[in-house]
Amino acid sequence: MFQYVSLAKDKSWQPGPYEGVELLVLHKSETTGGLTVLRKFKAGTTIPAHIHPQANESAYILSGEWEESGVIYTAGTFFFAPKGEQHGPHFAKTEVISLTSFDGPLTIV
Repeated sequence: MFQYVSLAKDKSWQPGPYEGVELLVLHKSETTGGLTVLRKFKAGTTIPAHIHPQANESAYILSGEWEESGVIYTAGTFFFAPKGEQHGPHFAKTEVISLTSFDGPLTIV
């Protein structure tokens, strides 16, 4: 049996770090500050280029259409951004839901 179980249906969406983004926290590490979240981007939301100075980011698109540098990505796409490296801008062409993990605190510059 897993030591930790989280049911999304028992959690609440909360405002994300940008307008048009909501987070549903599935797990937070008390040791590292890392997070595993569902992220919901409203259709038309643009996230500017940014850096996560304290965490690597891994994201897997569960649904929706996401645009990066003129390329449209859909469900089944995996992204990885090493900590300290700029990524984005991102554009949600439709509502997008991703499963995203940060291996350290979620900070943005």
